[in-house]
Amino acid sequence: MQPEILAPAGSPEAVTAAVRCGANAVYLGGKVLNARRNAANFTDEELKAVVADCHARGVKVYLTLNTLVGDAELPTAYAALQSACDAAVDALIVQDLGLAALARRVCSSMPLHASTQMSVQTGGGIRLLEGLGFTQAVLPRELTAAEIRAVRSETTCALECFVHGALCMCVSGQCLMSAVLGGRSGNRGLCAQPCRLPFGVNGGQGHALSLKDLSLVEELPALLEAGVTSFKIEGRMKRPEYVAAAVTACKNALAGTPDPEVSGALRAVFSRSGFTDGYYRDRRGPAMFGTREKDDVTSAAPVLASLRALYAKEPPGRPVQFTCTVRAAQPAALTAEAGGAAVTVTGDLPAPAQTKALTEETLRTQLSKCGGTPFFADSIQIRLDPGLFLSAGALNALRRDALTQLEAALLPPPKPIAPAPSFSFARHIAEPPAIHLRVRSEAQLPADLSQVHRVILPLSAAPDTVARLAAQGIETAAELPAGVFSNAGRFAERLRILRGAGLALAVASNPDGVAIAKKAGLPFSCGFGMNLYNTLAVEEAAHLGATDCLLSCELTLAAAQAIGGDLPRGLLVYGRLPLMLTRNCPVRTKLDCAACGGESVLTDRMGVSFPVVCGDGCSQVLNSRPLWLSDRLANVRNLDYYLVYCTVESADEAAAAVRACRVPTPPPAVFTRGLYFKGVE
Repeated sequence: MQPEILAPAGSPEAVTAAVRCGANAVYLGGKVLNARRNAANFTDEELKAVVADCHARGVKVYLTLNTLVGDAELPTAYAALQSACDAAVDALIVQDLGLAALARRVCSSMPLHASTQMSVQTGGGIRLLEGLGFTQAVLPRELTAAEIRAVRSETTCALECFVHGALCMCVSGQCLMSAVLGGRSGNRGLCAQPCRLPFGVNGGQGHALSLKDLSLVEELPALLEAGVTSFKIEGRMKRPEYVAAAVTACKNALAGTPDPEVSGALRAVFSRSGFTDGYYRDRRGPAMFGTREKDDVTSAAPVLASLRALYAKEPPGRPVQFTCTVRAAQPAALTAEAGGAAVTVTGDLPAPAQTKALTEETLRTQLSKCGGTPFFADSIQIRLDPGLFLSAGALNALRRDALTQLEAALLPPPKPIAPAPSFSFARHIAEPPAIHLRVRSEAQLPADLSQVHRVILPLSAAPDTVARLAAQGIETAAELPAGVFSNAGRFAERLRILRGAGLALAVASNPDGVAIAKKAGLPFSCGFGMNLYNTLAVEEAAHLGATDCLLSCELTLAAAQAIGGDLPRGLLVYGRLPLMLTRNCPVRTKLDCAACGGESVLTDRMGVSFPVVCGDGCSQVLNSRPLWLSDRLANVRNLDYYLVYCTVESADEAAAAVRACRVPTPPPAVFTRGLYFKGVE
């Protein structure tokens, strides 16, 4: 497969910059359901025009439909699929399992690319997505070079890798910080980037959640050798000059002709204290952190003009073969061929020459003037009778008509789409809700578990604990972390050991977890991190084989209880929500692991503290206060279980939270209702 430079296009100007600088594909969003809703984006008509222009130049267009979609938005999602098919985009980039299922159902010929928002980090997870119709997967930015090669060895799916642009502190698809703190969801395309604000360690100062921008431009040849074929540039919110610099730098890297001037301009046009390749080189730590400083901002102005020059003119693009026929008593004719398409146009009737007759040289000169079009004259065949005359204007009109019609002929036809299905779902009939208790350590287990149906243990739990709980008639589960990375084999083996002690099922936090559970021969539940936000997603979880599922905590209670389907489902009713899953511990900006001792917090500019807990090579930033619904459980309807989610609680606190699921209890002094009543944008 040929390597692909995939450029961001948040505006028509960015499309022009990307295409003229040599991008092989662009990715962009419509006006709805995309993860950069604050970019300019494109109307349906603008999308058609962009696809037409790009396809005429041999450039692909991928449409981002990479957000979670509520049931009420499914008709809007169908309309977006219809627009994509009408415009003949080349692929859809998708996060939501339900939206992917809808696309597979109504437009099966449309390729699906798995967004990095799906949090898939392993070859097993990608193989699972291949079974759901995905043909390309966007790898997480946190992978090391060795992990990228390992993924390549485990799957034949096309792999896409971010090679330049902003680094989120959180693993994509696992961030709730913007939603919980400000009501603007990153999973819904409106992240407010609170992580770029000051966060200190244990009351200190700093920016412990702000990473430098990623740059792997110099590593493109190595990535290509490792099996990555699509090199993705982040930046749909950035200016076209940035796009031009990044595309040009990538093109130079693949050609083996790096240009220090372009590389310098790329850093000048946008960076946060420079760039980092820490994840790729497996060198995580304080050196990866950075902020946008005054010098970073002022350095852009001097390079903008030179960068605009990179895309000021249409470069010669697709070769066209002309055959021109000028015969006496016949209208002049011109055939143009390119990319397997051919058109023939006719023009004026040639007149007998009064002075100077038309020559082959004159014809070649006029037909070669393809400037301002995506074509250049690769070959010109001429059939010319002597003694004839055609004006330059007539020849120019002949060429223009031929190229205009050829450009139209190169457009693929619209992709077929089936009629919209019914989005009216039968109401789920729930059992009386059971209580599921999730603990981060065995020490949090209450002495009395008589009210608990399921205990979710960490993978590190002792087999004896599993056996003891199973002997009490309690269903035991083990939670697979959302941060899997290179641990898939170890996690699967751990599940096998616990299964031998009586473990009933695994809880999957992403598609990797589903693949690991299946490999270990265990039933699985879809847990926190799977982001099940609509009925189709719940039905897709059932299709994958889930025993039950946890609904997204970004849903309102009203939306959650309206979700249909037969799969049993629950909702988190107590616990500190995990706001971020990070592979680069924020505490390490100030303290090493020994000095931290697992007791650190991040402190924001208002003095609010957010606990940080670590395990299996990742850290989680927890909310400053627990979610509490005990006194509002009358509003929590049509669910099969309540989840008590313990992270930093003691065994006594866990026991109190379990009791509160049966006996309405006033909230503690500091608490939150989460997003269940106010929802998210």
